[in-house]
Amino acid sequence: MTKNIKTFIIAGLVCCSTAATMTSCNDYLDIYPENVQPTDEYWSSKEDVEATLMSGYYYLRASVEDNLIPWGELRAGCISSRSSNALQRFEVKPSSSITKWASMYKIVNSANLVLKNAGKALANDDTYNENAMRSHYCEAYWLRALAYFYLVRNWRDVPLITQPFETDELTINVAKSSEEKVIAQIKSDLETAIKLNASKEKFNTTWETKGRATKWAIYALLTDVCLWNQNFDEAITYADAILNSSSASAPHFMSTPSHTSWFTIFNPGNSNESIYEVQWSYDKLSQGTPQTNTLVEIFNPSGSYKYLYSTQMLDDFRDEYRTLREKYAATFEPDLGVRTMYGGFVTNESNAENFENATSAYCYKYYGGTSYNILRGSVQEFDGNYILYRVADVMLMKAEALIMRNLGKVSADNQEAIDIINQIRARTNLDATTEVTNTSSLSDLLKKGVLHERIMELAGEGKAWYDFLRIGRYTDPSGETNFKNILIDNVVTYNKAVQESRIRSVLNDENAWFMPINASEINANKLLEQNPYYL
Repeated sequence: MTKNIKTFIIAGLVCCSTAATMTSCNDYLDIYPENVQPTDEYWSSKEDVEATLMSGYYYLRASVEDNLIPWGELRAGCISSRSSNALQRFEVKPSSSITKWASMYKIVNSANLVLKNAGKALANDDTYNENAMRSHYCEAYWLRALAYFYLVRNWRDVPLITQPFETDELTINVAKSSEEKVIAQIKSDLETAIKLNASKEKFNTTWETKGRATKWAIYALLTDVCLWNQNFDEAITYADAILNSSSASAPHFMSTPSHTSWFTIFNPGNSNESIYEVQWSYDKLSQGTPQTNTLVEIFNPSGSYKYLYSTQMLDDFRDEYRTLREKYAATFEPDLGVRTMYGGFVTNESNAENFENATSAYCYKYYGGTSYNILRGSVQEFDGNYILYRVADVMLMKAEALIMRNLGKVSADNQEAIDIINQIRARTNLDATTEVTNTSSLSDLLKKGVLHERIMELAGEGKAWYDFLRIGRYTDPSGETNFKNILIDNVVTYNKAVQESRIRSVLNDENAWFMPINASEINANKLLEQNPYYL
């Protein structure tokens, strides 16, 4: 383990021996970091295992605003930074704080600790049984896999560490492992979790069912990983494990075409469509302080916000809204817009009827109230969750895999993908797409079909850059489709913070698709090599 990674882990490593005496240790909303390292004596009970596991979820939550949102959004440009941002401008340097990966390695270490030491607690605690331990293993495998998936998508080749850091006596430099090796470990972890047959379909509470790694979260992450790794048949299989499940506990697509239904995904959250979302709760206190976040503030245009939609996103939402107004004519009302006005976006034009005059648009998901045109108005409502996976996302991943598994040359697969897209469009009262047919070109099927739908439906949910990047990495042996151009063209279309010529120049080098390793890591670990673009 690199000295610097180790330093970060020590600084934040959770040991809940104190917290365990005050809480049940089954709720990461109640677990807070203590700068204490677990020792052999620590692993005396199931509560110690659960507390350490909860630390992984805690670190994931702590990474949302500083890491997950900017990593997943800014380079794509659909969500734009209000001020000049080096990541969005493709000018990020190794000295930039956004290149620090410590948050992900803290999650990895929490998972590694559980995987190595839960057996000690099993031997020491008569109330801790084998099945409970295997269930904890499933969650730990998911957390480790998720953290490494973020690392791979942002840095490509990274140190692969599968043993926990448990003492302060050892300093080991670790070289980068190839992306292929890291992805193989991710898939192995998730497949092992499935084979253990101990992952839960639901927990005792709703927040745990949606905020801890269930069987459905494992399948969703596997779908995403397989799509990234171009294992398209596997991606379809894992997506179908969710979409075709007959279990009453399975998450389900919420098909009702109304804003009132759709917006419950975001407020109050933990909806039937949700698979995994990072949890906050005003009612859960941390040393007497409510657990809130700043998502309302960084997206809300009435405050000192950080993010807004690009001008192209405003145009895209405006086109949807105009289409709906024309479709319903005199009977139209904003509630019919579902994900458009007062759904996925809102403008700086106060009168929705005159929204064509708007010059800016904002992501309403994080500060909208339970009814359209009503905001989260008090600090008690500043505890909205951040969704990592929901059913619509999985549906669209399946659609992409259907198109790609035969490079768009099988009309039945293409039609099934288009049918999925149209299911999601129907929920927002839009007619079936006319942009693509089952005989459209592969480029159109991806760009005008599934990718456009992902941009609109999942706006602001940390998906856009990874979607562009994933498609840009595909290959067509026939040479008919230039996937790199799809990546570059989409960034040019949405990222208005950078001149087109610069975007094309930078992204023509595939090494620039990934971030530099932070300078502090390079200085601490002599085996690390900087990503080639930044040398």
